[in-house]
Amino acid sequence: MATWRLQDSARVTLAGIRIFNGTAGLLAPRLLARRLDVDGAAAAPMAYPFRMFGIRTILIGADLLARDPAVRRHAARAAVVVHLSDTVSAFVAGTSGALPRRAAKATIAISAVNVGLALLANRHAS
Repeated sequence: MATWRLQDSARVTLAGIRIFNGTAGLLAPRLLARRLDVDGAAAAPMAYPFRMFGIRTILIGADLLARDPAVRRHAARAAVVVHLSDTVSAFVAGTSGALPRRAAKATIAISAVNVGLALLANRHAS
């Protein structure tokens, strides 16, 4: 029987975050828009991308929990690239004014934590 390791904790935590946020994006995109300080007419067009990225996020989260170690390793490697991209995108959106400053800071912080979890999950990923 394999022992539970820090890498496993990071992988499962990241999976939980991904599944929670993905479900929120898929089922409650306007709530996420409001959390980013986007209200009114600007919130409605955000529903499509939130739903699109929501399902992607749920599927990667599920793969992080897969029984097959090869599927988990692939998902953990993909998570690093995805979350680095999310972090950079949040930074660019914040500096360009596309996201309000407070929302950009929160999004950058959340994405950076996810990068850290993904990196931990990749240490001898199983």
